[in-house]
Amino acid sequence: MKNTFYVSCPIDTYSGYGARARDFVKSLIELDEYDVKIMPQRWGNCPFGFIKNNKEEWGFLTKHLVGPQLTERPDVWMQITVPNEFQPVGKYNIGLTAGIETTACAPQWIQGCNKMDLILTSSNHSKKVFEDTNYKGKDERTGNEVDLVLEKPIKVLIEGANLEIYKPLTKPSEFNSKDLFNDLKGIKEDFAYLFVGHWMQGELGEDRKNVGLLIKAFYEIFKNRNKVPALILKTSQSGASHMDRREIQKRIDALRKTIPARKLPNVYLLHGEFTDEEMNELYNNPKVKAMVSLTKGEGFGRPLLEFSLVNKPIITTGWSGHIDFLDKEFVGLMGGKLENIHPSAQVKDMLIEGSQWFNVDQGHIGFYLNEIFDNYKDWKNKAKRQGFKSRKEFSFEVMKESLKDILQENVPNLPKKVSLKMPDISKIKMPKKSKKEKVNG
Repeated sequence: MKNTFYVSCPIDTYSGYGARARDFVKSLIELDEYDVKIMPQRWGNCPFGFIKNNKEEWGFLTKHLVGPQLTERPDVWMQITVPNEFQPVGKYNIGLTAGIETTACAPQWIQGCNKMDLILTSSNHSKKVFEDTNYKGKDERTGNEVDLVLEKPIKVLIEGANLEIYKPLTKPSEFNSKDLFNDLKGIKEDFAYLFVGHWMQGELGEDRKNVGLLIKAFYEIFKNRNKVPALILKTSQSGASHMDRREIQKRIDALRKTIPARKLPNVYLLHGEFTDEEMNELYNNPKVKAMVSLTKGEGFGRPLLEFSLVNKPIITTGWSGHIDFLDKEFVGLMGGKLENIHPSAQVKDMLIEGSQWFNVDQGHIGFYLNEIFDNYKDWKNKAKRQGFKSRKEFSFEVMKESLKDILQENVPNLPKKVSLKMPDISKIKMPKKSKKEKVNG
């Protein structure tokens, strides 16, 4: 019998961690080395039901789902979550996290990592933050000053993209989502920049994905011009409700009113949950010419990787996790500097006071938005080279092979369970007594 491998994760949610969990579990099942069992967990306010709504691709996971309570001690136990939630319950324990978008993680994260036997994270940026974070404290038993540092091994496991889904589409017949295609057909501009990501907490210019600053900068750069691109925002706060959509639209309208101008470019909102195939069709839509993100920090940057696979230009910031796969020769990487996280964007035990992330040089925003709009052909050729790099080095298959190597090198040889086979004793035959047998006495 195979050793059990339990994975506690938000596998059934519409979230970045949900996508990461599904890819990880799929690769683990395909390696066929363990008896894989999945314990679904929630992820903030993100909606549930991804597996049911995507049965054709992900329905195979259903037979691996188990209840919320453990009925045995796992041979290998993994949690895919933030490190302060890590708890060791197996014979060997692994924590997988996208890591952190800043320069330091909370002490609870280091403590959580030290409970496990192995830590996996998505990027070299995150790995370095875990390794470099150091806190001073006192030993509760001795009272002596001690350093709180990462004590357990940490490895980078990339987030590999499914090349069967994320790829260039060249024929109209390859676009199956007619509703999406018709929605985008209503955009009058032939050239649109696309942003994908949550609009999180924080004042203008302080939210992690920097959505507010992107909109304001876009309005300022292209105001009062006759020939302009559009900006498409695929965004939400956390879910797909009508209330969420109204709040996002209200924020966009408020920003628009702050720009004194005779004429402003158009910003379009896409809201709701998309399938992976629909996201690829969005990336490939002929009106979508490039992706732009002013992100302050990424543990990995999954939408940027996915978009690179359709061979279109990317503009983003030149710091944190996405630099692992984006080449400065092929994409527009904006400069800037590290600054402390604003109090309005801080999150308890996650985005902490005193840590820093990237603040983009606003002059670079205008330069690259104009540059790619005016010289698209040159940047399209560079984008094809970035697409080749992404396909070669950051695919699902590459991730799966990396996972195989990591598990073989780090997980010890645990005793395997052996089925006990007893002889069939349903019918016992007694020896026959001879009629001539003499009875003593």
